[in-house]
Amino acid sequence: MSEKIKKVDNIFSKDCNCKDILAKTLKKDKDSFIQELIDSGLKGRGGAGFPTGLKWKFAKMAEGDEKFVICNADEGEPGTFKDRVILQEVPQKVLGGMALCGHIIGAKKGFIYLRGEYAWMKQDLQKAIDEMHDAFKTMKLDFFIDIRMGSGAYVCGEETALIESMEGKRGEPRNKPPFPASIGFRGKPTVVNNVETLVYTLMIAHIGAPEFKSLGTADSAGSKVFSISGDTPIPGVYELELGMKLSDFVEEFGDGDTKAVQVGGASGFCVPRRKFNDTVIGFEGIPTGGSMMLFNSHRSMYNVLHNYLDFFVEESCGQCTPCRVGCQQLLKGIEAVKSKERDSSYLNELIKLSETMHTASKCGLGQSVANSFNSIVEEFTEEIMY
Repeated sequence: MSEKIKKVDNIFSKDCNCKDILAKTLKKDKDSFIQELIDSGLKGRGGAGFPTGLKWKFAKMAEGDEKFVICNADEGEPGTFKDRVILQEVPQKVLGGMALCGHIIGAKKGFIYLRGEYAWMKQDLQKAIDEMHDAFKTMKLDFFIDIRMGSGAYVCGEETALIESMEGKRGEPRNKPPFPASIGFRGKPTVVNNVETLVYTLMIAHIGAPEFKSLGTADSAGSKVFSISGDTPIPGVYELELGMKLSDFVEEFGDGDTKAVQVGGASGFCVPRRKFNDTVIGFEGIPTGGSMMLFNSHRSMYNVLHNYLDFFVEESCGQCTPCRVGCQQLLKGIEAVKSKERDSSYLNELIKLSETMHTASKCGLGQSVANSFNSIVEEFTEEIMY
């Protein structure tokens, strides 16, 4: 591993006992631990980047005698597979983070919302849950974890659509506010955290906020687990320090001919080679839920964009017009330009449409289509046209 790319082992290290960490942390003052989370600078690792400590604080302060914790394991972003590996290799750390959250906010019930395509891992995950339930009894911790299966809907990665799905309704995003921390599952205060985020809360309990914050930058504290795929000789899951330059990332993971990197999956940004040195991977640059797809000069960026738009057309829940109609029109639009039915000036109209979608769509699906669309169209115009 290059000296410019710092690999860390908070998530996957085998030298810590999550049950012991949980037992010790349960003895700490709840407000003090929330403050430690806030001081650590931990932000949600699912992509949105909301401060985790604040989310837990709001849920703890919310009125109500029944609260819930939900682990968002609906990993549907194209190019992302790190949560699957975390659940396979260190499920106890995820479950420990859920239990810790339940203890802090006053919740006695937690759920893992598992991606429908991950049904094959449900049996092993349930065994890990059963073992942790025994540990909870030893700690006299009243917390129970259940698995709820998704049905393959990408939009249910959005927390309120996920909650709707769990309640037996069509998986469609809710209007916000109110946010789940005050009115969530069954109308009760609910914390929804990504798989990776929950592990880091337990790791912060273990190593402390200062050590966690010693990694990364002021705006992007700590490390991050990345799913690296595409034209790379070493694909896989890596835990790296945040704040690295994309040029250093490509030097480590590229094949020597990388012309673009899609940061953040289909809903993220496509960064061309000329911008590698100016791009920071982090909240002060380009944030990512974990997906890093590398493309070399043999790849058609038109085909890449067409693939993304196909995906968005299929996965739009159809609830709001900007997303439902906009995704279809963007796909038809680039096909028309490619086939010479429309001239290159039509791309400007499509960019305006994507910007309208970003402003007017109800949830992150429609709002994020412009990220990949605009960055590919603007940086690889000739590949769209010819």
